[in-house]
Amino acid sequence: MSSPSNPAVLVALPDVGYTFESAGRTISEADIVQFACLSGDFNRLHVDAEYAKSTRYGQRIAHGLLVLSVLSGLTTQTVAYRGLEPHVLALIDLNCRFPKPTFIGDTVHARVTVAERVADIKPGRVKIVFRREAVNQRGEVVVQADFTMLMREPGVAA
Repeated sequence: MSSPSNPAVLVALPDVGYTFESAGRTISEADIVQFACLSGDFNRLHVDAEYAKSTRYGQRIAHGLLVLSVLSGLTTQTVAYRGLEPHVLALIDLNCRFPKPTFIGDTVHARVTVAERVADIKPGRVKIVFRREAVNQRGEVVVQADFTMLMREPGVAA
């Protein structure tokens, strides 16, 4: 995929099955409060500790969209993504699910796998589905998102 002399220079787009992972990031109470302020989502499950104790989770949980945002940030900070970035033309679709909650103090990392690769109608362009998963310290997938990206093949003019 990358040049042996320079890992940042991409010689081919990745094939189905290619996987890379990121470093971890701990979700803090401050993250949840700041996201609530930014988004306007003050759902009691996120911001009211007493209320959250009475729910099936027994404690506050992070906003799913907060964890999705962190997942995106962790992905874009990896060396693997930095090699792909110059070839990204557009995000054309996003499908997401939240199979498990993320709690204050959980540490998540990104696991990214190429799930699908389809040639575009225009030569030199490819649609690639990157399955991005936020995985917590217990090995549980807490967010799974399929990002469909329109990519330019290396060596093809933009």
